[in-house]
Amino acid sequence: MKVQGTETLQAPLEKVWTLLEDPQTLAECTPGLTELKPTGTDEYEAVIAISIAAVKGTYKGKLRIIERVARERFGIAVEGNSAAGFVRATGTLVLGDGGASTSVDWSGDVQVGGALTIGARMIPGIAKMLAGQFFDCLNRRMQR
Repeated sequence: MKVQGTETLQAPLEKVWTLLEDPQTLAECTPGLTELKPTGTDEYEAVIAISIAAVKGTYKGKLRIIERVARERFGIAVEGNSAAGFVRATGTLVLGDGGASTSVDWSGDVQVGGALTIGARMIPGIAKMLAGQFFDCLNRRMQR
């Protein structure tokens, strides 16, 4: 399932890029992420607690940075499993310099299996809500 959107962050491009490069920021701003441990260059073990429709679960898996073009593009891949099923997702952020602000065109592809397929039709709305929470968190961190 494909999802996409555009956000504007209230900070210059360089500051946005610095925060995206910081694993601590990713850990604090990714909704549901309860654990992020480095396992190698651009690879992390991750634990995410999230619910889709009536199906709730804690997913253990991996987060990898799959693309990085300084101050232009940032891509990640996430995969996780739980008793409720599996989640696989990829996402890309494309940054645009607006001087005092930064535009972010984001897109992703989400796949679910197991009991999660019950709520599959809700995934685009949930993904947009979670992306909004992520960008709201980034905006708050940039105001510090």
